[in-house]
Amino acid sequence: MPKAGATRESHFPAIEKRYGEPMSHWHKVMARVAGKTYPEQMAHLQENHGFSKTHANALVMYARGSLSARRHATPTDWYKSVTKEQARTIRAIFKAVKAKYPSLELVIAWNQPMLRKGADYILGASATKGYIMINPFSKNVVDEFRPKLREHRVLKHTIALPSDWDVDVKLIQAIAKARIAELKKTAK
Repeated sequence: MPKAGATRESHFPAIEKRYGEPMSHWHKVMARVAGKTYPEQMAHLQENHGFSKTHANALVMYARGSLSARRHATPTDWYKSVTKEQARTIRAIFKAVKAKYPSLELVIAWNQPMLRKGADYILGASATKGYIMINPFSKNVVDEFRPKLREHRVLKHTIALPSDWDVDVKLIQAIAKARIAELKKTAK
């Protein structure tokens, strides 16, 4: 596995070994999806070729000309990479949580915006075509709120929401509260 801060190319030997084709083949695959968005290119590699998220990201970002592992330096940069509707919804989600927990810090981690308390992540967000995902970094928290999220797609660790979701402030604050309480409990 490449070390932190390694170049995109450092993943190439593992990609060749794991997926059984030389990089010239994968560069041709990327050339065929060159006009697609980042999420569409990621989905193409993951769904059609079985790529892991890490390998897909390395290849997609290399094909897009990014040689560093850091794609977004600030949340503002990240918001420019999604639709205006998604940016508006995610900003509203973070605003609702920060209204209740103003000490949380909005940072970029794993090229996504996250709310963090010290070294612990409370809530993260990502976007793909047609929906946004929120992640409270806890399967237990997701399971706790699953009954209240029946109208949404709830996975093991994330919750898919429509891009134009009318933010349920009480719900999103309760999810953050549960995550913070869980962290306090495990710190004891």
